[in-house]
Amino acid sequence: MFRNTYDSDNTVFSPQGRLHQVEYALEAVKQGSAAVGLRSKTHSVLLALKRSTGELASYQQKMFRIDDHVGIAIAGLTSDARVLSNFMRQQAMSSKMVFNRPIPVNRLVSSIADKAQVNTQEYGRRPYGVGFLVIGQDNSGPHLYEFSPSGNSYEYYAMSIGARSQSAKTYLEKHYESFADSSLEDLVRHGLHALRETLQQDKELNVNNTSIGIVGPASVHEKAVPPAGPFRIVENEAVEPFLQTMIAKDTATGAGAVPPAAAAATGDEDVQMAG
Repeated sequence: MFRNTYDSDNTVFSPQGRLHQVEYALEAVKQGSAAVGLRSKTHSVLLALKRSTGELASYQQKMFRIDDHVGIAIAGLTSDARVLSNFMRQQAMSSKMVFNRPIPVNRLVSSIADKAQVNTQEYGRRPYGVGFLVIGQDNSGPHLYEFSPSGNSYEYYAMSIGARSQSAKTYLEKHYESFADSSLEDLVRHGLHALRETLQQDKELNVNNTSIGIVGPASVHEKAVPPAGPFRIVENEAVEPFLQTMIAKDTATGAGAVPPAAAAATGDEDVQMAG
């Protein structure tokens, strides 16, 4: 993208009715590594691709627990994600203290959307440069929401954000009708297949670069999970049993899966705030 007369401030509309600073924030989300979310009648799951800044660095955290029933996956500026996730935790804690109940997922997502919208309207502020996939479970069942820096939020059956996420969306659009009745193992396998579509050709999913977030009853690969199925993050060696369930790419393509769509190559690191 390039500079123009109307992109110096987020309160100035262009003649075409666009807020360029907000659009630039949405581009920051597209620079982050991919995250995929899916939901069924009983579970909601998140899958995220972790990146490392170098061989000597650890892999970046891509998921955050907000409350027992809510968790998020991020794409974009990690520092902005920490600020917003702390705000979400405050909202969840306030609901428990004031109303003595877990906060409904849609209300929690609306609260951060309202917070982000303020930064698109007031002078002297910049939009948040991070997008979320939010999963949760409340009295109305499992939920999956997308939050964007523009202040918009939508509920989905399945969604992906981040670099090369269009390839994952193509896979999800082809298979989403089967998600509602899927078991947790099948749901995670579909998510891993979608996440695999976002990889560069020489990369593979492994226990180091893959994170899985789950809300709902435990799978056969999990141990010591309470019956209510609170949000938990599966990482490192615990991911291996789920990776073993994946179908080889050549086999999956031959069975009618959508081949990965061509996508523009982007940087291989999440956007980081300058130190």
